[in-house]
Amino acid sequence: MADGVTVPILAAISFSHFLNDLIQSLIPAIYPILKVAYQLDFGQIGLITLTFQLTASLLQPMVGYYTDKKPRPFSLIVGMGFTLVGLLTLSRANSYPLLLLAAALVGMGSSVFHPESSRVARLASGGRHGLAQSIFQVGGNAGTAIGPLLAAFIVVPLGQPSIAWFSAVALLAMIILSQVGRWYRDKLVALRAKPRSAEIRSAHSRKRIFWSITILMLLVFSKNFYTASITSYFTFYLISKFQLSVQDAQLHLFIFLGAVAAGTVLGGPIGDRIGRKYVIWFSILGVLPFTLILPYANLFWTGVLSVVIGLILASAFSAILVYATELVPGRVGMIAGLFFGLSFGMGGLGAAILGELADWTSIETVYRVCSFLPSIGLLTVFLPHERPRGHIS
Repeated sequence: MADGVTVPILAAISFSHFLNDLIQSLIPAIYPILKVAYQLDFGQIGLITLTFQLTASLLQPMVGYYTDKKPRPFSLIVGMGFTLVGLLTLSRANSYPLLLLAAALVGMGSSVFHPESSRVARLASGGRHGLAQSIFQVGGNAGTAIGPLLAAFIVVPLGQPSIAWFSAVALLAMIILSQVGRWYRDKLVALRAKPRSAEIRSAHSRKRIFWSITILMLLVFSKNFYTASITSYFTFYLISKFQLSVQDAQLHLFIFLGAVAAGTVLGGPIGDRIGRKYVIWFSILGVLPFTLILPYANLFWTGVLSVVIGLILASAFSAILVYATELVPGRVGMIAGLFFGLSFGMGGLGAAILGELADWTSIETVYRVCSFLPSIGLLTVFLPHERPRGHIS
């Protein structure tokens, strides 16, 4: 157990996550603009998301595996540098291939940022791993929520070149991460100076761990595939079904993402208190009745249901991630990279598949199909019970 929560570092890494994900959320937020400007179909929109998510998802586990063995305190700045270059490329892109390149660069930035920043959050947690992961996650989700709002009031009226203004956000993040990197470096030096404690081993067999991680990955698939339907296509759904303007539709997306940010705060601390398996049960399976109703609701109830869905579904990820790191002690970077990478990958794959589905059928069909995804939460019953609180690393 660590000495206590290092609040300034936890706040700094959460705020950096806010800035990082604010930038990332600009990509789906400007899809309506790009669709018109480049005459894209939904399949091409999905391919942009897939490109962004795949560069993040494929690299994150490798980055995490490497930094588990050789931590790199200042790699966070390098990752944000990739994001900055991607942002500037996006603002100046004049062809579809350049849009894909910009998305790939932003994804590469995420692949470095998330595994190492998760390790920083754990080091600063003082043993309250769920709380620390929730604080870290809420920063990212708040940034994801604010991005579409800023896009609605800055990028929509001023156009694609105004995206370059957000380079100031990336520069601010790099300054903050330089301070975090110094603390991280000093923390590593202090840990190496301490006597080595006995290696903590998992309480479960390798086979049980393998199947448990597989189930957790399926749960993340369910969560992120459904979330992709909202983040990439909710504005189009509202415009098509309720004839809203682009700005009004983006405000509804902002409300949903704000609910996601609020829900993220709850999952970690509640999991610390009552057990993460209960939180996972409620977060994935508990949202099913509301997703089933959503495709048939009017505009008012669509807004209400989107808030409820965001609140419940968002509490899952922090609990899943901490549960997984406790299944495989000593592999924080690899596990964080694997699950963040899976989240991005499933989001990208979901966006691409759902875009094609929307082109073949209708945008409304997408939400009727996706409404059944949370039923995968039934697999939670096969997860092992957690170790007693006193044995948690």
